[in-house]
Amino acid sequence: MGLHIGQIAPDFTQESTEGPIKFHEWIGQTWAVLFSHPKDFTPVCTTELGMASKLKAQFDKRNVKMIAVSVDDVASHNKWIGDIEDTQDTKMNFPILGDADKKVATLYDMIHPEANDTLTVRSVFIIDNNKKIRAMVTYPASTGRDFGEILRVIDSLQLTDSHKVATPANWKDGDDCVIVPAITDEEAKTKFPKGFKSLRPYLRMTPQPNK
Repeated sequence: MGLHIGQIAPDFTQESTEGPIKFHEWIGQTWAVLFSHPKDFTPVCTTELGMASKLKAQFDKRNVKMIAVSVDDVASHNKWIGDIEDTQDTKMNFPILGDADKKVATLYDMIHPEANDTLTVRSVFIIDNNKKIRAMVTYPASTGRDFGEILRVIDSLQLTDSHKVATPANWKDGDDCVIVPAITDEEAKTKFPKGFKSLRPYLRMTPQPNK
C-alpha cells in the first residue's frame, strides 16, 4: 500500500553526503522536502539539484530543510556533486542520501516497475514539523520539477494551517484566498477584518489574512 497525505512519514537511518541521517531526528522542529532522483550523473537531476541549491534561502525562510535521495551510493554522490556545482554554477548545500540498498526508495514507494524496475521516479514529499506527509507529487524521469511550485504548495500549507482559508487555482503568496465553508458569514466578519466578497454562498474571497 502506498503512502497517504496525513500519514506519518516513514523514519529511517541512512548514510548521506553529510554523514549518517536519522530522518525524524534530522527533521527536528522544521518542515522537510524529500525528493528522489532516478540515478546519479543524469542530466535532468543535475539541473534539479543545482536549482534547489540556488533556492535554499527561500526554503530556509519557510523553515524547510531539503534532502535528496538517489539509488546510488554516497561515494558516487560525492563525485557527482562536483559536476552539479561546475555545470550549474552553485554550491550543494543540503544532503543527498545514499540508497544503494533501496531502503528509502522502498519505504516511500519510489520505484514503479511499470516505468522502470530499478530506478526511482521523481517523487516529492512535503513533510511538516509533526513528521506528517502534507503533499506528494510524482513526475516521470523525463520531466524536471518546478521548484517554484513546490515553494507555492508550502506557502499554501503553512498559510492554511494558521488561518481558516484555502487557496484557489493558480494562487501565489499575496493573492486573495477562499474562506472555508465551515466559517459562517458572521464569523467571517470577525476573522477577516479586511472584508470578503461573496461570489456564491460557498465561494467567498478575502485578501490573504497574514499580509
